[in-house]
Amino acid sequence: MLRPESEAELSELVAQAAGPLAVQGGGTRIGAPAKDHVGLSASGLSGITLYEPGALTIVVGAGTPLAEVEAALDAEGQRLAFEPMDHRGLLGRVGTPTIGGVVAGNVSGPRRVSVGACRDFLLGVRFVDGQGRIIKNGGRVMKNVTGYDLVKLMAGSFGTLGVLSEVSLKVLPKTEMTNVLCITGLTDQDGVRAMSQALGSPYELTGAAHAPVGPDGEAATVFRLEGFESSVQYRAGKLAGLLGKFGQVEIETDQQKNQNLWQWFRDVRPFHGQGGDVWRISVKPTDGPGVGHALQGAELIYDWGGGLVWAQTKPGFDVRTRLREFQGHATLVRANEATLAKFTTFQPEPAPIAAITAGLRARFDPRDILNPGLMG
Repeated sequence: MLRPESEAELSELVAQAAGPLAVQGGGTRIGAPAKDHVGLSASGLSGITLYEPGALTIVVGAGTPLAEVEAALDAEGQRLAFEPMDHRGLLGRVGTPTIGGVVAGNVSGPRRVSVGACRDFLLGVRFVDGQGRIIKNGGRVMKNVTGYDLVKLMAGSFGTLGVLSEVSLKVLPKTEMTNVLCITGLTDQDGVRAMSQALGSPYELTGAAHAPVGPDGEAATVFRLEGFESSVQYRAGKLAGLLGKFGQVEIETDQQKNQNLWQWFRDVRPFHGQGGDVWRISVKPTDGPGVGHALQGAELIYDWGGGLVWAQTKPGFDVRTRLREFQGHATLVRANEATLAKFTTFQPEPAPIAAITAGLRARFDPRDILNPGLMG
C-alpha cells in the first residue's frame, strides 16, 4: 500500500506509477479494488488546514478522518449539513472514514432532500490527476469558479479522475431542536404519498423516510423537523394536522432517540451483518413503491421521500432487469465475489453519457491508472 505524506509525494508516486492504482481513503466505502492494482491511500494527507467558523468554511486534507472534522465542527456548534452515512456496518468493513472518501463518493444522507448533496457544499479541491499534475479548482467561497467546474466534477468521481489531496467545504450551524413525526402501519404506496405531501408543504422538513419493517418491527413512516424550538413545535403541530388523514401521528421530542432513529435510516442498519446483496436505487420518489413491487421478496428502506430505495436481495438477483420501466439507476453496494463478477458496481451509462465520461478520463487520466474499471 502506497501512503504518501504530502501532496508533492502523491504527485511523484502517481507520475511514476507503472500500472493501475487502487485509490482509497480509509477503505470503508463502496467499490472493491482489483487484486492486481497497487493500493494508494490518501490517509497520510491529513489535518485541518483552515477553519473559519465565522465564515462557515473549513479546509482539510483529504485523508483527514471524518470523525476529526465532525468533532472540530461540533466544538463550534456547527456540522456537515449533508450528514454523510457510515458505510462500515453495511459493508462489514473496518477502518477510518475520511473526508476525501466522502467527497469522492458524494456521500449524502437523509438531509439531502432539504439542503442538497455533498457536492453542493464543496467550495474547492486540490487533486493529482493521472499524469501526476497537481490541480486546484475553486476556493473558500461560493461562486468563485472560473472555467470548468472541476469541484463538482470531482464529487462522485470515486477517484477515477484524480486523487484528492485537499477539500474546502461550506458548513452550517447545528440546530437547536429536532422533532420527529411518525405514522405506523402504512403501505409503501401510502408512505410515499404521505412523504410527498409533507415535503410539498411549507413546513420545511429535513428528512422523510419509510421502512416496511421499522425499528420496532412494524411499518414506520417518519418525518424530521429541525430549527429553533418554537418554530419546530409550531411546524410539528401543523404537519401532524396535515398528515392526520394517513393515520395516527406520534411526535417524538427526545433528541437522542431522534438522532438514533435517523442514523438507523442513514446507515441502513437493518441490512448490517446480513448475507444478501445490497442495491442503492435512485428514482423519482413517486416511482419508489413501483420499484419495491418489482423487487418482490427484497427487504426495502425508502429515503429521500421515496427517491432513494435501499434493497437487500438474494445473492445474484438481477435488480437492473427488473427496473427497466423506471428512469433511474441502481448501484451494487454489497455482494459476494460471484455476484461482483456478474454485475458492474455502477449502472452502465447510456452511449452519449459514456462517450462524455470516456473523454473526461482520457483528459485527466490518459494512462487509465486511477481505479480503472470501477465505474465502467
